This record gives sequence, structure tokens and C-alpha cells, in this order.
Amino acid sequence: MTEIAVRAATAEAVQDAPGSLITLLTDTAELTCNTAAFDEGAAGAPVHFHTRATEFFHVTAGRLDVLVGDEIHTLGTGDFIAVPPGVTHAFAPAAGHTASVFVSFTPGMGRFDYYRLLGRVHAGEATVRDIRDSSAAYDNHYAESAVWSGRRRSAEP
Repeated sequence: MTEIAVRAATAEAVQDAPGSLITLLTDTAELTCNTAAFDEGAAGAPVHFHTRATEFFHVTAGRLDVLVGDEIHTLGTGDFIAVPPGVTHAFAPAAGHTASVFVSFTPGMGRFDYYRLLGRVHAGEATVRDIRDSSAAYDNHYAESAVWSGRRRSAEP
């Protein structure tokens, strides 16, 4: 692997949903990294799993709820969690909080085009069906979780 350097001023940012901004850092065969910033009340990522990569979350500010299997972990600034391949997970800012998170995958997932697709859906230029049709290409497989659904309902006013 060679040196990777990304300057904040030139990093690509994608608004993928209301109150959610993803900044793309690196996307190689070995490593995919981005940051995600969530406003209070942002939906975050729905329940899903990856078959090939471990996903890592490091909260750099705020509080983040992370579903791992059937357990919800509330992470604060400085906290870290790793989700192995095949394990269902989801994440969103904890109720009443914002969250900023460094997210990485190893091996790399060729994920930047997936984030760009989310941005196109948000802008009305693509559909949710396009996201579902891309599951195999981006190793992002959607699932269901009663635990996560209950958390989202209980957090609503």
C-alpha cells in the first residue's frame, strides 16, 4: 500500500439524506474511509450487512446509536466499534444528539460510487430501487431488525 493523503479542502462531500453529509476520503482495494456528519434526528443508515468487509466506527463528536446483531450500543465521543462481515448493523445519531463519525472498511469496498448513488437518490436523480439493485455490486445487503425499528419508534416525539 502506498501513502494516502486527502486534504479537507478538496475532499468530495455527498449529501445522502436530510441532515446527513458523507465526506469521501479513500477507496482502495485495501481500505475505504469516509466521515459522516449527522444532524439531530437524521435517519442514519438502515439495517444492513456486508459479506466481505469489517466496518469500523469511531465517533469523533456527539453520540451515535449503532445496532450490532440484536444489540444497540450508544457510543460517545472517542468510542469505537467494529462490525465483522455478515453481522447486521445500522447507525444513527442518538435521540437528541448530533454525531460525527469516522467510518472505515477493510478490505476496501469500492464504495464511493454507492455514496454518490445515495446522493443522486436524495437529489431526485435516482430511485430507492436503484439502491436495492446495487446491493451485490457494493456488498450492501438490507435486512430487518425489530430491535432497531423499536428504537426508531421510541425515539420519535
